Amino acid sequence: MENSELRMEKGVLMSGVGEADWVEGLPVAVTVTDAEGRIVEMNARSRETFAADGGGALVGQSVFDCHPEPAATRTRELFDGVRANHYTITKNGQRKIIHQMPWFEGDRFAGFVEIAIPIPDVLPHFNRD
Repeated sequence: MENSELRMEKGVLMSGVGEADWVEGLPVAVTVTDAEGRIVEMNARSRETFAADGGGALVGQSVFDCHPEPAATRTRELFDGVRANHYTITKNGQRKIIHQMPWFEGDRFAGFVEIAIPIPDVLPHFNRD
């Protein structure tokens, strides 16, 4: 990367790589909601993961309508409490870790980001204590 591609934006050094470019290409599902629970962004893996439920057509829909009980109630509790949630699942034989985290614009709660990361069958663990 040439130094001429670097620029400052709001005090942050930017590389010139568009945010959507790298998020779109991540091999993990990234789904973003606004503070009211409307889905506002889905990357390629998220659209693929939720293709049977509408894929990219879910953008603009309420995340609360996308979850059956008891997950819908749990999702509402996360929004009401503005707190993160982390868990693992197995679906179609694939283990994944799910991270659901609030995001903010300044000090204002702006919504949630859900990141679903596949867990390989063999995963080394390193103790860094």
